[in-house]
Amino acid sequence: MKKLFFLCLLVYVMPTEAQVYYRKSEFGAGVGGANYFGDLNTNYGFQQFSYSGNVFYKYNFSPYIALKLGGSYAHLGYSDRFSNNYYQKLRNLNFESNIYEAAIQAEFSFFRYEIGDFEHRFTPYVSIGAGIFWYNPYTTLDGERHYLRPLGTEGQNYEEYKNRRYKGTAMCFPIGLGFKFWLSRGLTIHMEAVNRSTTTDYLDDVSTTYVGIDKFEDNTPSPYPAVGAQLQDRSWELTDQPIGKAGRQRGISTTRDQYMMLQIGVSFRLPTYRCPDNL
Repeated sequence: MKKLFFLCLLVYVMPTEAQVYYRKSEFGAGVGGANYFGDLNTNYGFQQFSYSGNVFYKYNFSPYIALKLGGSYAHLGYSDRFSNNYYQKLRNLNFESNIYEAAIQAEFSFFRYEIGDFEHRFTPYVSIGAGIFWYNPYTTLDGERHYLRPLGTEGQNYEEYKNRRYKGTAMCFPIGLGFKFWLSRGLTIHMEAVNRSTTTDYLDDVSTTYVGIDKFEDNTPSPYPAVGAQLQDRSWELTDQPIGKAGRQRGISTTRDQYMMLQIGVSFRLPTYRCPDNL
């Protein structure tokens, strides 16, 4: 018994690579870019690539499978001025939004991945999951920020268009591809690109058809401020004949909006020391 005690003590005070084990819990963070795809960015362009960040907790069930719980922030935006389509340029809409996301993802490594094992030091991986995010699209007019949802830019504030109303929260479904590499004891670096399909078509506040400028006249006791008339159809900034006639297409309602985050990050796992099983 004394012999076993002293052997364990020796292992604890003089750890080697083969004698260091790591906890299954992992903590990390990442930073990078973000991009939106939807009614304004229809060609999946990256002209308005913005910034993002996240923090996460991961539990490693095995060298191949892990479950990650994370919180992310992204700034998204796009403008019709980036489009090569004449009609979109003339439409002249734009938006920005801050995204706050909470999601859970399963991660599957292609190769065996073991921190401290030089033969299993890196692996590509895929991830898939589900989450919820908060958003609030806005734009700027004459240097002043205006949040678009309260303005009902597609007539949502009228009872006849109530089916166009949207909330400030929606579901997202992340799916992505990444690569990770353990740099030193307990420390991993990773790079990943994760796209999010969503349950909303109003991430950009654009989805269906124009309802006509008369719906936004500032006549008391109308609930619509004059700014709503200017922001529901901004073609007036480019032409003397605005295109926003009632019933004319404003967006594409057959698809839902998406956003992507491309990030690089670090994570760490704390060591734990124990006697080798063969003592």
